Amino acid sequence: MIRAFARVRAHKDCRLVILGEGRLRPELEELAQNLGIADRVAFPGFVNNPYAYMARASLFVLSSAWEGSPNVLTEAVALGRPVVATDCPSGPRELLQDGRYGPLVPVGDADKLAEAMLETLQHPLPPETIREAAAEYTVENSARRYLEVLGFWPATLTAQNDTA
Repeated sequence: MIRAFARVRAHKDCRLVILGEGRLRPELEELAQNLGIADRVAFPGFVNNPYAYMARASLFVLSSAWEGSPNVLTEAVALGRPVVATDCPSGPRELLQDGRYGPLVPVGDADKLAEAMLETLQHPLPPETIREAAAEYTVENSARRYLEVLGFWPATLTAQNDTA
């Protein structure tokens, strides 16, 4: 992500904010320094309300090598933020519907990530279109699906709800 941002920064005046804490933080800060972008990269650490940052973001980037379920990507999409994600196992491809709602790039390819970031910044999808990707992630749908899996939701109700 930081290497890709350095490439984007060469073409566009922008900032990168990385939320959270982790054991690699010192290495990431050093990398930003070595790439000459430390003044444009912020590391606020853990924040209680990441939505305040996400809601103002021009672009949300998920640069994971793998995900169980990309909840943070789902949250960014639900907020209508333009997104770019690595095509890592488990989640981004499904949520972004094969790139319909945001570009998918190969894991570890900083050049492709930078290209997708620049393109999305220049031509973002409208927020209402992006929100469509998260439409099925409602409390009601989640509860119904859990009940279906557990065998407590009759198939006739599912068929009725799907046609309504």
